[in-house]
Amino acid sequence: MTISTLRRACLASVLFAVPLFAQAQAAFPERPVRLIVPYAPGGSADIAARLVADAWAKALGQPLVIENRAGAGGNIGVDAVAKAAPDGYTIGLQTVSLAINPAIFKTMNFDTQKDLAPIGMVATSQHVLVVNPALPAQDVKGLVAAARANPGKLSYGSAGAGSTFHMSAELFKSMAGVDIMHVPYRGGGPALVDTMAGQVDMSFPVLSAAQQQVQGGKLRALGVTGPKRSPLMPDVPTIAEAGVAGYAFETWFMTFAPAGTPQPVIDKLNTTLNAALGSPALAKRMVEQGFDPLVSTPAEARTRLAQEMPVWAKLVKERGITVE
Repeated sequence: MTISTLRRACLASVLFAVPLFAQAQAAFPERPVRLIVPYAPGGSADIAARLVADAWAKALGQPLVIENRAGAGGNIGVDAVAKAAPDGYTIGLQTVSLAINPAIFKTMNFDTQKDLAPIGMVATSQHVLVVNPALPAQDVKGLVAAARANPGKLSYGSAGAGSTFHMSAELFKSMAGVDIMHVPYRGGGPALVDTMAGQVDMSFPVLSAAQQQVQGGKLRALGVTGPKRSPLMPDVPTIAEAGVAGYAFETWFMTFAPAGTPQPVIDKLNTTLNAALGSPALAKRMVEQGFDPLVSTPAEARTRLAQEMPVWAKLVKERGITVE
């Protein structure tokens, strides 16, 4: 075979392969997609995933199977996605802990920015500063005054070191200039129960988790953590409004695939996710559960992750936060 003949044969094989590759990508997905949630059932990430799953599956044209893989602050589940085949059939949903964990864990089995390919944002969700009703403080200013007068004597419960409960509280302490003792629990539920029982003075739970207890008088809500008031508690001011200027904390939820997943597959997952989030019926259900739907491109999701990682790394260093 001459060189020119060989070149023609190679060119023909390339031209033949391109349509086959394009056809394979256009066909995605051809089977169910696995969505790994790195927490136990019932938490905010799990609720967000299950809220969006049906509408997203309908847009994809294939079932979306949720798998809960809890442990290590979400790192076990995220690592499973990072090490999965980069074909779009194993994806994940994680909270803002995706940006926080690299700063607080000494070792991780994956690189957040190198081993993951963001698909898109799903929603944001506020936390709320709640106190035991027996605490004299009636508002955020009163709480800050009491904490400053009694450094280290007031306490707050969290869902564990590095959790969003913990980080929202540490951000509050940093910006308010107060010393409040951290009492970590193995989950947000026990922390909330002990806040109601008076074992700890306050907590920063996800707003939807505390709504009924606030309405029932078992907890007093002093401020929501987001940049605006929540429709679930419209009479409760933001913490920034209530006296800690500039304070804002929201849990966000992001979907992602393994790095190396073909861009057409990422784009298909993103466009179908955004189509689901654009459904008025889904948006209504999400708002009722304390979520604000958030549509984005893969690039916007990646940018948000990259921008927030150094912010949390700075707070973690300042507060001396570590997780064994």
